[in-house]
Amino acid sequence: MKTKRVIISGGGTGGHLFPALSVGLKLRVRDPELALTYVGSRRSLEKDLMDKHGVHFIPLKIEGLRGRGWKSLKAMTLLPFAFAKTLCILLRLRPNLVVGVGGYSSGPIVLLASFLGIPTLILEQNLKPGFTNRLLGRWVDKAVVAFENSLPYFRGKGVFLGNPVREEFYSLSPKPRTDGLSLFVFGGSQGSRILNQTMTAALPHLASARGRLKIVHQTGQADFEWVRSKYAESPFSDAVIAPFFFDMAARFSQADLVVCRAGATTIAELIVAQKAAILIPFARAAENHQAANASELARVHGAEVILERDLTPNVLAVRILHLLENPARITLMEKNLARLRTERPAEAIVDLCFDMMKPER
Repeated sequence: MKTKRVIISGGGTGGHLFPALSVGLKLRVRDPELALTYVGSRRSLEKDLMDKHGVHFIPLKIEGLRGRGWKSLKAMTLLPFAFAKTLCILLRLRPNLVVGVGGYSSGPIVLLASFLGIPTLILEQNLKPGFTNRLLGRWVDKAVVAFENSLPYFRGKGVFLGNPVREEFYSLSPKPRTDGLSLFVFGGSQGSRILNQTMTAALPHLASARGRLKIVHQTGQADFEWVRSKYAESPFSDAVIAPFFFDMAARFSQADLVVCRAGATTIAELIVAQKAAILIPFARAAENHQAANASELARVHGAEVILERDLTPNVLAVRILHLLENPARITLMEKNLARLRTERPAEAIVDLCFDMMKPER
């Protein structure tokens, strides 16, 4: 039997890259002889992450087209070269399947693979499909969605399997309620200036909960020093502050409540861990994806949402204090998230991948 070959393409953000790596890992577990290649952009985030995981990675000189003003003209001039290189990749590797995980770098190779008759699959992590996946939707064979309400966007090609997250999130147990509240605050791997500013400004409003409120705050590297000094001067000088936590599943496990953004990976981790949250969607996210993601959790009463335009230190503090005094509300949010949870989506996606691979001729 000839070796099966799979290309996974896309990236640009962790929300695209982590599912790609998760699916790739499961593909290799299922078939250790499978030849796996990742294709993405030249952004340092992708190169560093692919190097860390030791995978075969081919970068494309390609840039996004949407929302970049005059820079879109430069991106247009790069497209013919990206298509030429992806054609060479496809002809050289002759994959049995091409998987797009979203982001502009997945466009050329998924589209050309479809034209060449190679089976194609895209993964959509957000409630509303992104620009690239919307364009590819009419050409691909299948589209895996993270939310059941995303199925209509793909007109019969959609399959609701969920969004893969890191394995350790699936083994988390519910945290017993106490008369205190453990709060985990983070704004993604790079941090969030707005979230950091609002949370530190909210500390005086939370002073009445000193002794009952334990705070862990991931700041991102850029804001770490000044955020740490704000906590040191506040009633919560015992808070645990760090630029980044590598043990995110453990931090989720220890928290009663999470205050965070609403990116695709964060949303998927909250759902899998069944962790109550106050979501503050990033207002400038592409096509307002984060607000849509947050609304899906709010729809099942699995999270509370504060839009940036409504966010003030007092508003945030009032929400936190209310949940401190109403732990049953937190427990209910946890239970409601089970309505959105799918079991082992990476394995289910891998099952679909192998079903789609054509027999060797």
